Amino acid sequence: MATKVYIVYYSMYGHVEKLAEEIKKGASTVEGVEAILWQVPETLPDEVLGKMGAPPKSDVPIITPHELAEADGVIFGFPTRFGMMAAQFKAFLDATGGLWRAQQLAGKPAGIFYSTGSQGGGQETTPLTAITQLVHHGMIFVPIGYTFGAGMFEMGQVKGGSPYGAGTYAGDGSRFPSELELEQAFHQGKYFAGIAKKFKSSS
Repeated sequence: MATKVYIVYYSMYGHVEKLAEEIKKGASTVEGVEAILWQVPETLPDEVLGKMGAPPKSDVPIITPHELAEADGVIFGFPTRFGMMAAQFKAFLDATGGLWRAQQLAGKPAGIFYSTGSQGGGQETTPLTAITQLVHHGMIFVPIGYTFGAGMFEMGQVKGGSPYGAGTYAGDGSRFPSELELEQAFHQGKYFAGIAKKFKSSS
């Protein structure tokens, strides 16, 4: 049976979604892995989203909390709000209490990717604070560390991401992931999928 890797994300303006798409591409290069994109539910009304200039959501399906249990590994993605995950994603995780009570996510590998508005906006605090969610579920956090190689040490251009996972800078919203940021996301997908596959084969 294929190893199911779920890429579960929230994206208001599309930056996190771009990373998610590359992560899926990377994960899909690992033989025997089925990578699937999911969005978490929106909590803001359309009227508010319109005033915020948010574009319409893509046709990526909306996930329900119980569907997380079907995955062999999950990579969670979200934008930053004041150095932590956006409330939409936190609301989704808050609804996973049933999974927690039954320990249905315990032992599953999990990764994190994210978007921030600026260089001081939470490229490390966002994934660091998100790890608490994984810990309570007993999930096994899989960072990329420095496996991306030279790209981790790039100083000639602005680059999001960290050893915690792939990342991007949105700026005022007009900046989208650079080629290097997309390459890091692809790498994260491939790296994580390989580990998820090993976990499944050894269980």
